[in-house]
Amino acid sequence: MTAILGAGISGLSAGYYLLKKGLPNPAVIYEASNRIGGWIRTDRFNEDGFVFEAGPRTIRPKGPAASNTLDLIEEVGLAEEVYPIYSNHVAARNRMIYAKGKLNMLPSSLSGVLKIVPPFTKPLFFAGFKDLFAGRSKIPLEDETMYSFVDRRFGKEIADYAVSSMLCGICAGDAKQISVKFLMKSLFDVEQKHGGVVKGMLKEALNKKDKKESKQELLSALARRAKSENWSIYSIHGGLQTLPDRIGTILQKSGVGIETGVKFEEIRFHGSKVELKVDGREQVVDHLISSIPSYKLAKRVAGQHPELSKELAAIPFVDVAVINLRYKSPDLQKHKGFGFLVPPIENLPILGVIFDSCCFEMDDNTVLTVMMGGAWFKKWFGTDPSEEQLLDVALKNVNKILDIQVSPDAYKVNILRNCIPQYVVGHQKRVEGIRRYIREHKLPLGLCGASYDGVGVNDVILSAKKCVDEQMHSK
Repeated sequence: MTAILGAGISGLSAGYYLLKKGLPNPAVIYEASNRIGGWIRTDRFNEDGFVFEAGPRTIRPKGPAASNTLDLIEEVGLAEEVYPIYSNHVAARNRMIYAKGKLNMLPSSLSGVLKIVPPFTKPLFFAGFKDLFAGRSKIPLEDETMYSFVDRRFGKEIADYAVSSMLCGICAGDAKQISVKFLMKSLFDVEQKHGGVVKGMLKEALNKKDKKESKQELLSALARRAKSENWSIYSIHGGLQTLPDRIGTILQKSGVGIETGVKFEEIRFHGSKVELKVDGREQVVDHLISSIPSYKLAKRVAGQHPELSKELAAIPFVDVAVINLRYKSPDLQKHKGFGFLVPPIENLPILGVIFDSCCFEMDDNTVLTVMMGGAWFKKWFGTDPSEEQLLDVALKNVNKILDIQVSPDAYKVNILRNCIPQYVVGHQKRVEGIRRYIREHKLPLGLCGASYDGVGVNDVILSAKKCVDEQMHSK
């Protein structure tokens, strides 16, 4: 029997993939909260025609990890419930940053790269010239921050306004701390090998010109549809919560236990078995999959494996405030698009605003989501801000930047504690060390979830699949 810690999307996916393997003994999933879904949380207001998303609201459809998610969605019977945003949609074309006192539209075509687009003072193609003439780093680097890499290769403006704001949106993180391997590992590797990004990419493209791919990626019907229809992003009707809800229903109907509201106390490994203490009772299982945050797992293994605990606890996390706003009017926004991000150089207390009602049909409502805090949560809000304080900051910035002066007709303040891991410099090496420790000590423990191999929905679902595959291979 396998026990799974955490009923977020990664833990639920791990249960689903175990079920697909046809194991004779069903798994059990333990969840500390009173609900499933983890950081995916949709509040539905069906009578008024809108939803609030506290966490992720869209998924990207491109790449192997994305294809895996689309496969899962099709397998659980949600293909017809997918809500795509096509590449020609205003939410796909219009993405903005707030800088130098105004909203600036980021280039979405080649012509935009060839001209000066505020807040940049030079055409963006000049950044490529900088890389061509920057030369090699003086010494080979094992890792560096995103900010340092982009500044060194493409210039300070790209680092300050493009990459720094992008990281605010992806992981609420500081580009001056996040590892370049988080999002740009391939570019970093090319630069270290060839002495430049552009030069290296050209060389590798020429080397691959006459080589055929060894295998073709087999796409499900839904993944083929996403490709042929050129989706930019997508969600699911009724909000992303629909996906974990559907997986949970399938698991329970198939005999997989999901226990919510449990107190998980201790893990002890004895040979090939795992002893768990849950709600004061002890249970012995053959294998354990942990999808909970690394710092939570660290506390449970500290007594028996302090070295492993130390490395798990060293992965930092940040708090994020998410404020959902709903106005009973469809025409409050002068700017149409996905939303905007705020680069840290602007020194504002918000990370960005998502224009939910521009992305998805919300009847006659304007729905916005304001993201705040992240790496700067304590700087702006201290350790224990009130909901009123956070709402006030959100509304002031919406009023100032979007010129929406009326009060919202509904709102929700979400304070998400330790919700996003930060892949700081050295993260990849730390995770390799954690997994090496588990192998060397032959612990029947698998790891998945956002703490290790990616923070997006696609990443954590794929991490669950790989974790289950590795478990079955080791038997």
